[in-house]
Amino acid sequence: MSAIVLIEDTPQSARLAARLLRLAGHEVIVAQDGEMGLAAVMDGPPPDLVLVDLGLPDLDGQTVVALLRQQRGLDTVPIIAFTAWPQDTAHKMALAYGCDGVITKPIDTRTFASQVEVHIKRQRVQP
Repeated sequence: MSAIVLIEDTPQSARLAARLLRLAGHEVIVAQDGEMGLAAVMDGPPPDLVLVDLGLPDLDGQTVVALLRQQRGLDTVPIIAFTAWPQDTAHKMALAYGCDGVITKPIDTRTFASQVEVHIKRQRVQP
């Protein structure tokens, strides 16, 4: 079981994503904004992955990712952009922001958990 922090301000999207990840056997902590997300990631043991919406109401995704990247001990935690931006834009922005990947919304409920798991497994095999 992997620990995942999901930083998502849209309640329906957060509920669906968390439910799918929990059904796949993951522990999920949901944060409704950037400040709560930062606290969730930094106040406990490092998660196995962070999913972060790039359009949060308090801090933008770029700021959240930058602050997480500055934290000692979080440098190996994959941060995945979780956004409704068009796919081309999302990939460019996620790369520019320092994310390790991107999953676009709306999600495919049949493949979402496996998309997340690919990022977790990729991180585990890196030296």
